[in-house]
Amino acid sequence: MTRVRGSFFPPIALDVRAERPLYRQLYDWYQQAILEGRLRPGQRVPSTRSLAQELKLSRIPVITAYEQLHSEGYLETFKGAGTAVAAAIPRDAFSPAKPVSDARKGKPRASRRLRQVMALPPDLNAETLGIFRVSLPALDHFPSDIWASLVARHARNPCRLALAYGGPMGHLPFREAIAEYLGAARGVRCDASQVMVVSGSQHGLSIITRALLDPGDAVWMEEPGYPGAHRAFMMADVRPVGVPVDQNGLMVEEGIRRSDHARAAYITPSHQYPLGMTMSAARRMMLLNWAAKRRAWIIEDDYDSEYRFGSRPLGAVQGMDQGDRVIYVGTFSKVLFPSLRVGYLVIPRDLVPLFSMARDALDLFPSVLFQKALADFIREGHFARHIRRMRMLYMGRREILVEALTAALGQSVEVVSADAGMHLVCLLPHGINDRRLCARAVEAGISLIPLSTCYLGKPNRPGLVMGYGGTDRKDIETGVLRLAQILRTAKTHR
Repeated sequence: MTRVRGSFFPPIALDVRAERPLYRQLYDWYQQAILEGRLRPGQRVPSTRSLAQELKLSRIPVITAYEQLHSEGYLETFKGAGTAVAAAIPRDAFSPAKPVSDARKGKPRASRRLRQVMALPPDLNAETLGIFRVSLPALDHFPSDIWASLVARHARNPCRLALAYGGPMGHLPFREAIAEYLGAARGVRCDASQVMVVSGSQHGLSIITRALLDPGDAVWMEEPGYPGAHRAFMMADVRPVGVPVDQNGLMVEEGIRRSDHARAAYITPSHQYPLGMTMSAARRMMLLNWAAKRRAWIIEDDYDSEYRFGSRPLGAVQGMDQGDRVIYVGTFSKVLFPSLRVGYLVIPRDLVPLFSMARDALDLFPSVLFQKALADFIREGHFARHIRRMRMLYMGRREILVEALTAALGQSVEVVSADAGMHLVCLLPHGINDRRLCARAVEAGISLIPLSTCYLGKPNRPGLVMGYGGTDRKDIETGVLRLAQILRTAKTHR
């Protein structure tokens, strides 16, 4: 059994005026803490000398208490490793305090905002890495050795500023690198002063809603659209308004008809989530004109525009904006690795003070170490090379997945295969319950998102959102065969 190396001083309160001797008070505290599971088997306890100093006691009552605990088997001493809770205490000896029953205390009441989110379909794949996990990049192809050396470079000899409090906008050299990259690769018009570093897209949406929107404000959302955005806006107590998409992206005229006075529109114009179309230039201009006329905001989520396999995509809507109505959202989760938890916002210049104040009220500032490493990763060319390699890899995996689906499922499904990104949509026959099918797929080691969960209203057709970025050829072929068997069973039981 592994022992905890560090020991911490326990929160023992001794009463020198009590009738019970001090050693007995110490003994009782340790015995109870061990039996209740607050101190676990193998966990180190302070030495008698250090504990006596901390409690400002003579060592005699501490030694006496420890000896009694030793004799009864609660503590044991390891040569060269000090004293620890005994490993031989059986698990069933632990008796944590019983919680008060629901009948006595009543069930906890969630906020109205959280109740709205709880009413949405749950994410079946939140903590799984099964085949076809959506938004998962090819982690085994990430240049970990280069990344480790860059992180170590800044971790070994951190400057004083890197260890102190930072600014709410983020590390300036990193923001400069982001601005240069976005201007060259995405046609975004900005400088470093407009870039805010955030902990991923969800965090960015949270800051946007708090800075610009009030409870009850209406927000256009693509239908179908990104479930994570549904949750983010509901947690802000704003009112999502589903606006359908077609082959040209968000149907702006329909959005005007449904809610002309909406305060914002959330869009994924470069690679619509989940269906994959690109928003046409005409629709972009219509949306910008509406936003300027109504003084509404456009939230542009450019989550994986780096991976385009055919013709070059249109630049960002932000680059077309002459009225400073667009807030641009980006992330490194898809292009590098999700646990990095680094994204960014590009904010209209006039809004920078508002966003800075909102960020300062939420969590002060982002962590600096990874920002410094990422700035070097971009400036030294590693980022551009990694994107080029991954673009070719994902293009190949997409083709393998389309071929496997066609061979195994034939005409029974329709593959919506956009020429970009890290996922595709497989439309199922009418009458199939895609949520039930995905729940069965999880049991078979397959991670899928039911297309129906991407709708605010009634879905047009059941389907599956299938990621291929983090799934190699062997798993793609294995996963499709398993999926075909599950689908055949689902058809039989309709």
